Amino acid sequence: MLINHRRGSVDADGSSPGPNVLETRTWDRVRELLAEDGPLTAAELASRLQLTPAAVRRHLDQLAEEGAVEEREPAMAGGRGRPARAYVLSAAGHAGMRTAYDDVATSALRFLAEQAGPDAVAEFARERGAQLERRYATQLPSTGGDVRSRAEALATALSSDGFSASIRPIEAKTPIAGVHLCQGHCPVLHVAAEFPVFCDVEADVFSRLLGVPVERQSRLVDGEHVCTTFIPLEVIQTKPTAL
Repeated sequence: MLINHRRGSVDADGSSPGPNVLETRTWDRVRELLAEDGPLTAAELASRLQLTPAAVRRHLDQLAEEGAVEEREPAMAGGRGRPARAYVLSAAGHAGMRTAYDDVATSALRFLAEQAGPDAVAEFARERGAQLERRYATQLPSTGGDVRSRAEALATALSSDGFSASIRPIEAKTPIAGVHLCQGHCPVLHVAAEFPVFCDVEADVFSRLLGVPVERQSRLVDGEHVCTTFIPLEVIQTKPTAL
């Protein structure tokens, strides 16, 4: 639940948070929203945060000075005039959401690679993927459900694990009807940056869960602001090979 804290307000325990605490809370919420739904304009953020656009711009300027957010040219909507500036979480912004467990996990996998070789890391990634697949499978509609409903359920499951996932329509015409699965944050980003096999395994898991071949089109580990996976909304039929 979003609580709009203002100066002079009090917390549930009766204490009054200082301005630094309030700003930190707002900055954290801005990061979360940009991870989930970026690019977003100051007006869009203001609406969700229940703040004025001027106040949100001030927070964005401060976050930009720290390198946590960056401007991204929004897609033209066909209207007149210059489009409003939109913002996304930068690589440094994602790093700011890093936990101490990232370093432990990366060190452990590095040790495993040194002691048993890269194949052992790949095997571990596949086992982790299998565990996630079994857990997510219980949260998706039955196999008879359409691909989009399964994709939306998968996005919900991923978000509960901290991936800030959403299903977004594709505005441009494509030969095959589909949607994008967007992951605005990755809890294992620093692990995947050093061991990209985790990204490959994840895409394979998505394909099996959805019953269609998916295509990874952008990745956070490559410096993009979001991991984007193309999901066709129908099974792609392949022509039989002539004998």
